[in-house]
Amino acid sequence: MKDFLMKDGNKVLIREAVPADAQNIIDFYNVVGGETDFLSFGGNEFTRNAGEYETYIENVAAEENSIMLLATIGDAIISIATINSSQKARTKHDGMLEIVISQTHTGMGLGERMMTELIEWAKHNRITRRISLVTREDNHRAIALYKKLGFEVEGLIRNDTYFNGVYYSTVVMGLLF
Repeated sequence: MKDFLMKDGNKVLIREAVPADAQNIIDFYNVVGGETDFLSFGGNEFTRNAGEYETYIENVAAEENSIMLLATIGDAIISIATINSSQKARTKHDGMLEIVISQTHTGMGLGERMMTELIEWAKHNRITRRISLVTREDNHRAIALYKKLGFEVEGLIRNDTYFNGVYYSTVVMGLLF
């Protein structure tokens, strides 16, 4: 567990998720899904049930090359950041990073801090050698942060997302260490 002071003065606790967090995580995803168009799901579209998600969290915790971090203020989740990795020998060195922050807490340095925590964890887990991520090509703020942290653009998946009558392309980025 680590404390982090955001730019607005709020003290945040960053910790690993535990199975008891499952319902709060589901509720958080269903709220933030309606706050931004950059996620792969919208508001109330995260349809896992708590029991299923408890098992998922247990499985992530058991994997040496996967992690789920929560940022909380009190009991409220304000960010979730994960690295999910395959357990197959040929690809277990490559983790997929995902991060989401509640709209009211963006621009406070939390995204950079959560990503830094994941990167440092990955560098020291003795398995991960590469982190991948994807984001929509028009998510300029996120892309700038990813580049600042050392990620490089590796490719573009054209028109793979359709939202409100518009096709969007996805930028694929990677960080090697």
